[in-house]
Amino acid sequence: MNNYQTYFEQNRDKHLGELKEWLSIPSISALSAHKGDVRRAAEWLKEALERAGLENVTLNETEGHPILTADHLHAEGAPTLLIYGHYDVQPVDPLNLWETPPFEPNERDGKLYARGATDDKGQVFLHVKALEAILRQEGKLPVNVKLCIEGEEEVSSPNLVPFLHDNADKLAADAVLISDTSLLERGKPAISTGLRGLCSLEVTLNTANTDLHSGSFGGGVPNALHGIVSLLNSLHDEKSGRVLVDGFYDDVLPLTDELRGELEKMEYDEEKLRTDLGLDTLFGEEGFSFLERTGVRPTLELNGVYGGFQGEGTKTVIPKEAHAKITCRLVADQDPQDILDKIERHLRAHAPIGAKLTIVPGEKAFAFNIDPAHPFLQKAADAYEAVYGVRALFTKDGGSIPIIEAFSRVLSAPVVLMGFGLPDENLHAPNEHFNLENFDKGLLTLVQYLKTV
Repeated sequence: MNNYQTYFEQNRDKHLGELKEWLSIPSISALSAHKGDVRRAAEWLKEALERAGLENVTLNETEGHPILTADHLHAEGAPTLLIYGHYDVQPVDPLNLWETPPFEPNERDGKLYARGATDDKGQVFLHVKALEAILRQEGKLPVNVKLCIEGEEEVSSPNLVPFLHDNADKLAADAVLISDTSLLERGKPAISTGLRGLCSLEVTLNTANTDLHSGSFGGGVPNALHGIVSLLNSLHDEKSGRVLVDGFYDDVLPLTDELRGELEKMEYDEEKLRTDLGLDTLFGEEGFSFLERTGVRPTLELNGVYGGFQGEGTKTVIPKEAHAKITCRLVADQDPQDILDKIERHLRAHAPIGAKLTIVPGEKAFAFNIDPAHPFLQKAADAYEAVYGVRALFTKDGGSIPIIEAFSRVLSAPVVLMGFGLPDENLHAPNEHFNLENFDKGLLTLVQYLKTV
């Protein structure tokens, strides 16, 4: 790998200059005013892939922003990897908290600051330059590669799943490779083997047909706020933290000793977390550590509860309605629709006297889960170790990235999450940045993986 280290060192300024060009394009997919910028970012990447030596580079039109595909399929008998990423970025508000303008990339203290630097332009760029380096150095790739880079990840990828279904044969691969995650901390690489699924719902509880005066009606009619507090309280056991919805845990896989041991290797400091958050104590399902509660156990959380008078002063009112927003993080093999159905049955069975419920379901996403023993993941851990000197740990992450499960299901392929960000790089926040140490090591790690997988 010494020749690649020399190659990347000699081309570092050129590569960073190109990345800064791409980061300067404000490809904010959520804002219609930036639709042209999103396309410019896609066209910039198309040209970069063509220069790198990729073939069949195509901007596929959708009802929203284009999906870019490319390939290089000349490694007979070798596996095929599908590389996924996204070229769209989050909005930049609040702008006043940025130390330098978000679309004027700035290097300081070994970090590159710009919106999209770590999420996900910087990490996608690593793949482009790793592929380019191998083609320049050796004239051919050791594996077959396909690319699928979208421009709507930050708005929940509305057009990608239909595109996957319509192009499943074209995108077929032995594994999907994604760099849109983080190391555990500096020098400690990680490969996620699980992401929780998601379901959400909104509940409205109605009583009378109008708000009522508490002096004239208090004590004689149902109060919507009282009713929703009682109803929501029925969802959990106050002491154990367990969800009391009948059947909620039916499809939850047991926590194995092997997985527990892998999480223990992370040496997570719960006391530091408690102190950093200013809490008297952490809380959650009894019998599980913080990492287990947030990575491999399902949850039901209240995200918003509101109703009645909330202005300044006092208003002696008995509210006619109250509202709650609820989300669940799900684990394999929970079905989001099944969980929504069970929650609705629970809520209707526990509805207070005099209350009428309206329940509106929202998002639904399955959990992603993969066995860390899979050879594609083991080779990824080897590649990290070759470059970082530390073998990657296999983690279970508490968040939800629905498109990863979709790739795994639609293409029937393992998904390898090889991220090079760090948890404190302010993705989605002001002063987003990418540590250039991981820019350098990420290039070498990806080359190592491509040459040994």
